[in-house]
Amino acid sequence: KDEYFSDGLSEELIAALGQVDPAHLHVIGRTSVMSYKRSLKSLSEIGRELGAAFLLESSMRIESERVRVTSKLIRSEDQVQSWSSSYDAEPSSMLSFQRQLSAAIAEQIRLSLSAERLDLLKRRQTKNPQAYDAYLRGRYYWNHFTPATTRRAVECFAQATGLDPNYALAWTGIADASSSAPIHADACPEEFWKKAEMAIRRAVASEPELPETQTSVGILKFWLDWDWQAAEAAYRNAIRLDPSYSLAHRMLGILLACKREDAEARAEMTRARTLDPLDAMHHALSAQVAFFTRDYSGAIDHARQSIITLSNFWIGYYQMGQAYEQQGDYPRALDVLRKAEDFGSGNSKVISLRAYVLAKSGQTEQALAAVDKMQKLSEERYFPPYAIALVHAGMGDADLAFKLLEQALECHDVHLALLPADPKWDSFRSDVRFLRLLEGSGLPH
Repeated sequence: KDEYFSDGLSEELIAALGQVDPAHLHVIGRTSVMSYKRSLKSLSEIGRELGAAFLLESSMRIESERVRVTSKLIRSEDQVQSWSSSYDAEPSSMLSFQRQLSAAIAEQIRLSLSAERLDLLKRRQTKNPQAYDAYLRGRYYWNHFTPATTRRAVECFAQATGLDPNYALAWTGIADASSSAPIHADACPEEFWKKAEMAIRRAVASEPELPETQTSVGILKFWLDWDWQAAEAAYRNAIRLDPSYSLAHRMLGILLACKREDAEARAEMTRARTLDPLDAMHHALSAQVAFFTRDYSGAIDHARQSIITLSNFWIGYYQMGQAYEQQGDYPRALDVLRKAEDFGSGNSKVISLRAYVLAKSGQTEQALAAVDKMQKLSEERYFPPYAIALVHAGMGDADLAFKLLEQALECHDVHLALLPADPKWDSFRSDVRFLRLLEGSGLPH
C-alpha cells in the first residue's frame, strides 16, 4: 500500500502546486520527479538536472491507521532549508493535505494565493477517503501505460466514481483511458467512444475549471470526435488554468503539428519537455512532431532521447523507425522496428510500419506475409483497417489502399486523424480519393 499511496499523493501534490500561482510558480512534472524517487544523487545535482530553483523533499510513514508526512522545502543551489513541517493524521485527513502544504510553500516563497485559487484547490479532491484511495490506485496503474494496467486503472477510477459520483478527476481518468485505448491498445473506437463521452460529461458537470478536465475534453475531441477546433480550445483553456500542466502542452503540440502549424507545434513540445524533461512520452511525441514537419534528423534525435529515458519504450523505437524509413535507411528502420515489436505487445502500428518498410525496400514477399498475418489477427479481434492500408500504400497499390481507408472511415479508425500531416501519404495527396476521404472525415486538408 505504501508505494501506490505515496506515488499517488506525490502526483496529486504536484498537480495542486501547479495551480497555486501559475504566473510565478512553475512545477516540474510527475514523470521527471518520480525518476529520482530512489536516486542517490545530491539535491543540488537533482535541482541542476531539472532546472528547479527549489525542491520539495518529503517522506512518509504508515503505521497502523496513521500516516506521518514530513516535508522540507530546500533551495537547490546551496541546499539551504527554507521551510519544513510534519503532518500526523489518519488517511482520511490526507484529503486536505495538498491544500495545507501548497499554501504553506506558497507563503514561504512569498507568493500570494487568491481566494478563488484556494477554493479551487479545496474543490479539487473528493471528501470520500475510500474514493480518494481508489483514485490514487487508478493513477498508479495508469502511469504504467500497458493494456493490462490501463484496464486495472479504469476499474479503480470506476470504483472511485461509484463512491463519489461527482469526483471529476476520477471521471477524467476514465475518459483519458477510454479515448486513448484505440491508439495504444488497438481497442475498437466505437466501443470506447461512448464511454469517453459519458465520463467527460460527468467531469465537466462536476469541475469544468480543472486543467485535467479541459485536457480530457481536448483528447476526446481530437482523437474520437475529430473536432479539432474544439480540441484546440480545450487544450488552450487547460494551459490557461495551469501553465505548468505538461500534458496539455504536449497534446496541443500534436494537434498543431497535424494542422501543419509547425513553429507553434515545436514550441509547445519544447515547453512540455521543459516542464517534465524525463517523460519518455514527451520526447517520443516530440519525434512525431518533428516527423510531421519533415525534420527526420530531429525526429531521430528526439526518439533516441526517449529510449535513453526509458530503454524498453516501444513508441520511441517506432518513431525512430519511421524517420529512418523517410531517410531511405531501410536496414536501420527494420532493425529498430524489431525492437519496437519486442516491447510493443503486438501493437498494430509496429506490425504495420515494419511491413510498410519491407514493401518500400522491395521485399514484397515478406510484406505480403505480414499482410496475411494482420488479416488473420483481424479475424480474432479488432484490427485497424488503416494498418493494412498503409502496407498496400507502401507496395504502390493505391486502389486497395483507398478501399481499406474507406473501411477505416466506416469504423472510425482513430489513425485517420494523422493523415493530414503524415509524410508517408504525401505521394497520394494529389489523388482525388484522398481529398474525398479527408472531406468525409471532416479532418483538415
